[in-house]
Amino acid sequence: MEQGKKGQQRVRRSRINRMKNIIIFTIVFWMVLSLLAIIVLSAEVFLLNRRLDRYEKMNLVVPESGTEQLREGGTQAADTPDSAAGDDYSGVIKGIDSEENLAAEGDAHLVYLTFDCTPGANTEAILDVLNEYQVKATFFVTGNPSEEAKPLYQRIVNEGHTLGMHSYSNQYSTIYASEEAFYEDYKQLSDYLYELTGVRSAYYRFPGGSSNEISNVNMAEFVRILNQENVTYYDWNVSAGDAAADYTVEDIVSNVTDGVAKYKTSVVLLHDDEDKSTTAEALGPLIQALQAENAEFRPIDENTYVIQYIKADSVG
Repeated sequence: MEQGKKGQQRVRRSRINRMKNIIIFTIVFWMVLSLLAIIVLSAEVFLLNRRLDRYEKMNLVVPESGTEQLREGGTQAADTPDSAAGDDYSGVIKGIDSEENLAAEGDAHLVYLTFDCTPGANTEAILDVLNEYQVKATFFVTGNPSEEAKPLYQRIVNEGHTLGMHSYSNQYSTIYASEEAFYEDYKQLSDYLYELTGVRSAYYRFPGGSSNEISNVNMAEFVRILNQENVTYYDWNVSAGDAAADYTVEDIVSNVTDGVAKYKTSVVLLHDDEDKSTTAEALGPLIQALQAENAEFRPIDENTYVIQYIKADSVG
């Protein structure tokens, strides 16, 4: 009898142990599965953020006129008031092209090479090429506080190029969050450049251009801030096409030369980021091709014909 009870107890304990093991296994299984799900979701979020950042840098945005993408060198319709903008913006004039800047046969071509620039390894290569050909350009720089980048700001100034601003953070969600956020970012970069170079930059390029539709604040408000700071902003009317993920030296040369042929004054958009080594490689052949067309290179200054999608002088 006693042995029978002990046998039943052993069976019961064995059953309980099996149940415990099943419960523990189930808990561990779901914990591992949850951890894997968290890892997968985190990876997806990271990739999505990287993709969004890449799109922002490519500035794949459509101008408010609904025509071709400005980033890809598209031109706008004739200057017309933005009647949909509301009473506060009814007087704002928009449009890149104007009859006075369209080139006729025999016209000279003034070319302003401009680089949206996060100073880094490619900046040195680009500056070396510009120095080799004795060409002056304009660098719309972002803020890079690394010790390696700091001398590059000074080199841009020392070698006679124009130092422009392209926001400190280059983070659209930060810069365009509000008028206050835009001003703080602008002031941070302006002061940083002055501290490094002794130059108070008077030129600005909006990340995404003034036609971007990422900002929740009407871009005319940011133009108004720059007007109050006596800062001139520049869009572009010729794009090298190097914002794309896949492009060649030949693409850059043909995109720019075809665009420059249309205008008396061409403000050319190029990029100077860590992944733009092809742009640096293309710069020499591009300069040669434009020189063959008797183009004249200049850095942006107070005498430069202003290329703007939102006409600054129409913003109150």
